[in-house]
Amino acid sequence: MNLQSMTGFARAVAEHEGTSIAWEVKSVNGKSVEIRLRLPPGFERLEPAVRQTLQKRFARGNFQATLTIGRAAGALAQPVVNEAFLKDLAGLAKRLQEQFGLAPATSDGLLSLRGVLDIPETVETEEAKAVLDAAIMAALEVALKGLEQARQSEGAALAFLLSGHIDIIEVLTLRAEADPSRETAVIRERIAEQVRLLMDASANLDATRLYMEAAFLATKADIREEIDRLKTHIASGRALLEGGGAIGRKLDFLAQEFNRESNTLCSKSNAAAVTAIGLELKAVVDQFREQIQNLE
Repeated sequence: MNLQSMTGFARAVAEHEGTSIAWEVKSVNGKSVEIRLRLPPGFERLEPAVRQTLQKRFARGNFQATLTIGRAAGALAQPVVNEAFLKDLAGLAKRLQEQFGLAPATSDGLLSLRGVLDIPETVETEEAKAVLDAAIMAALEVALKGLEQARQSEGAALAFLLSGHIDIIEVLTLRAEADPSRETAVIRERIAEQVRLLMDASANLDATRLYMEAAFLATKADIREEIDRLKTHIASGRALLEGGGAIGRKLDFLAQEFNRESNTLCSKSNAAAVTAIGLELKAVVDQFREQIQNLE
């Protein structure tokens, strides 16, 4: 059963010519593929490729992917100090100190002034950018594979739980089907007893008409169709779990059908035992549907 949960986390790191690359990706429940990216300045160019990669690999989930880039010291451009400008500023600061009693200027204060210290941008060729981008995307693939494995691991646990819920639904369905209150003799005796009680209460009632009405009500109370549909849904649920894939929406629809049949069974039941079974069914179906919300 190759199912995926929509919850998972993975991290992947790589090195490329003095540049460290780190991806962190995580996903939580979502109605479709929703993606939020955090890319360092200058790497926004990768956004379309990253989004396309995620959309191809996953069917549902709310994803967040964060890229961190670190440059080795040798790969960074060296700062350039405008010494002439710095000298002029230092002289001005000293004169202001002597004339107005201002605090002496500090070296870090002077270096922080605009125009004193300049860090030139590193110029990369288009070829170098393409090679780095390829390394970054390769690291992303590693991270997404880890995320997929995490989601599959949790999906396997969910599949086990869901299969258990379907087994319980089947047990309750068969119990309702075999309940003594559904036997023909029991139903006939119940109708006859109800008619006797009504006839004793009023002699003016038409016994034939009463039997007809009672038989009609008994037919309406029959839960054969509900039992048959529940059995069909049980088989469908097992087939979906066995087939795997992105079946979350299909199972959610199936849970609605389970719930509908459980409600109808409760409303049509004319025996306390069957009503109790219907209520148990509703509780299990609620648990089943709650777990489905985590599936892709």
